[in-house]
Amino acid sequence: MNRNIGRRISVWLMIIFLAVPPELFSQETEQPVVFKQEELEQLVAPIALHPDSLIAQILMASTYPLEVALADRWTKQNSSLKGDALTKALEGQDWDPSVKSLVNFPQVLTMMSEKLDWTQKLGDAFLADQKKVLDTIQSLRAKAQASGNLQSNKEQTVVVEEKIIKIEPANPQVVYVPTYNPTVVYGSWPYPAYPPYYYYPPGYVATSMMAFGAGVAMGAAWGYAWGNTNWNGGDVDIDVDRNTNINRNINRDQAKQNLQQRGQTNQKGQGKWQHNPEHRKGVSYRDQGTAGKFNRVSSNDAIKSREQFRGRAEQGRQDLPRNGVGDRGGVGDRGAAGGLGDRGGAGGSQLGGGNRAGTADRGGGGGNLGGSSGNRGGAFQGAGGSGSSARAASSRGSASRGSGGGGGARAGGGGRGGGGGGGGGRRR
Repeated sequence: MNRNIGRRISVWLMIIFLAVPPELFSQETEQPVVFKQEELEQLVAPIALHPDSLIAQILMASTYPLEVALADRWTKQNSSLKGDALTKALEGQDWDPSVKSLVNFPQVLTMMSEKLDWTQKLGDAFLADQKKVLDTIQSLRAKAQASGNLQSNKEQTVVVEEKIIKIEPANPQVVYVPTYNPTVVYGSWPYPAYPPYYYYPPGYVATSMMAFGAGVAMGAAWGYAWGNTNWNGGDVDIDVDRNTNINRNINRDQAKQNLQQRGQTNQKGQGKWQHNPEHRKGVSYRDQGTAGKFNRVSSNDAIKSREQFRGRAEQGRQDLPRNGVGDRGGVGDRGAAGGLGDRGGAGGSQLGGGNRAGTADRGGGGGNLGGSSGNRGGAFQGAGGSGSSARAASSRGSASRGSGGGGGARAGGGGRGGGGGGGGGRRR
């Protein structure tokens, strides 16, 4: 009798185990991937010496890589817009305010758009641990100061308060973006296996000194710069009324209401920054642990959201410049994080090389955009990049979707073997 009961229990346990999707088990066991200290220094090296207020916008915007790429393209196409015309045009865009604020800095937008692998990794690191990223920036500033390469001048003011190094514009109305060689400015680089990322704008001649281009006047876009670094607290603070004098035409009451509804700020629009997954626009997260943190688990609502965003992501992928974003949000994600294509969907190319270190998507016909950036040698290597390979991968993914390969959108054909005519339908 006892044996029969034991067998029945075993059978029922097996049925329950098989009935529960494996993703639920993996979500409970898989934790967000922790970045090594050398990886963090590698990531923040090109921006650690930027002004504090600009760094805050870069860090927040990096968590929305697709919007960054779209904003860069839009800025190039609308470079003639100024003042009220620019304000009206920006209000019509549904990007995150941090992304809109970078319209004032086309050099920064271009860097982030052309180096999407770096942008996504930076965003992943910031989502994983804001304080550790900010502490790493402070550590690199201390190294640059000790090397004699960070000091006040006509472009910037360097202030030290209780071991916190702040960089502020010498003229509050004008911000200068520095360009420098990170292998030199911080002294001897201690991690040969993790060379620092860097980006040199056209015309820059690498030297041992910091260089400053033309100052950027605080225009309409800077009115969206609501976030600011909180070094001691290890996060970014939000104040919707910040920079009101720069742009009075923003619907700040609506912004406050939206943030308050999300529990991010008080009625005055003040609080701590929190990532808004709606602005992720289909780009999957680094791991299921991070995705679960933002409630991007597979569900009927997630599937509907995926379908809604997929069209936008696809349009963005086709419209972006040579290093534009692949449609990583294509569907076919094993049912995991956010249903937005973690392991690869439906033949689309993967955004950013950081997720799985240059391996091809399991279900998709597309490759990683950003190439081998997931490996140890993934530095920018100048302003170049793997644009041609990215375009080829995107073309293959687009052809696969348009050729009747099928089930990618809803059936998640990019699952583990590309079965059912999803992402793996057409290989070239």
